[in-house]
Amino acid sequence: MQRLLLAAVTGLLACSAVQAAPPDALRRIRDPRGGLIVIAHRGCHEAAPLHGLGPTPENSAAALAQCVALGADVMETDVRRSRDGALVIMHDERVDRTTDGTGRVADLTLAQLKALRLRQDEGGAGAPLSDQRVLTLDEILALAKYGIVLNLDVKDAIYGEVVDAVHRAGATDRVIVKTSAGMASVPLASIPPYDRVPFAVIPITGDPRAADVAGIIDKQMQGPTRPIAVELPILPVTALPAITTRARALGVPIWINTLFHGFVTGMGGDPEARHDPQSVWGRLADQGVRLFQTDAVEALLAYRPVWERARR
Repeated sequence: MQRLLLAAVTGLLACSAVQAAPPDALRRIRDPRGGLIVIAHRGCHEAAPLHGLGPTPENSAAALAQCVALGADVMETDVRRSRDGALVIMHDERVDRTTDGTGRVADLTLAQLKALRLRQDEGGAGAPLSDQRVLTLDEILALAKYGIVLNLDVKDAIYGEVVDAVHRAGATDRVIVKTSAGMASVPLASIPPYDRVPFAVIPITGDPRAADVAGIIDKQMQGPTRPIAVELPILPVTALPAITTRARALGVPIWINTLFHGFVTGMGGDPEARHDPQSVWGRLADQGVRLFQTDAVEALLAYRPVWERARR
């Protein structure tokens, strides 16, 4: 059943039906009343038992199709460059964890990468091999055309090449590109190549109290082109009220990762949220957080209408 469903969704994604419309996640992110946004970390690779779906390899076509089947808003994915200059979808510097191969992505050609098989879920030596292959950026942009927004986490110094590929694909209304900024950084969304795509900024702080993050956000919002969102780094829960208050005043939504044990220390992460979603996602949303990146996609999607109904 799972293979049939994923094949059907993948086939649908591959079609360029003229009646189809781009996903509306970008519009909802920009709208303060747009509700909670579910961002799937490296795609929907975890099993989704409520939908009868098993695991898929991270950053794969199947993980993208599963996100569309579940109804996720955004798929976060990672871009690197191969030895012969191809832009490929791979999180790690090496292929060892996620494939049946070995070596650095930068040392392998596209043909060598395409010969590899992806391992299920987050991979590892004991993870079963799948029939999924390494994707290129062009391929994932085409597959996602009418199904989901892609958040592109660029792992090499290839931002210009990535943005060029997005423009060639006509995908500027369905991607978010992100990078980091510190207090000394100019407003990045207003300079090339970030000014050519919807852009999210990640503040960098060396302060254990993260007292400078609100100031970094303020500076990044001063350019003529402004970030679509701010993705927070790991910081203490005590820093959150000042950040969300300043972000709300500036009109920029806050994005938090609940991956692993959570990026807001003292609030918990995906393991706790699976058992008690209000204690993590609900508490953060109550403080003004609207964008959540998670591995527990099905659980957050099930909780979202519960939280939104309670706030009407």
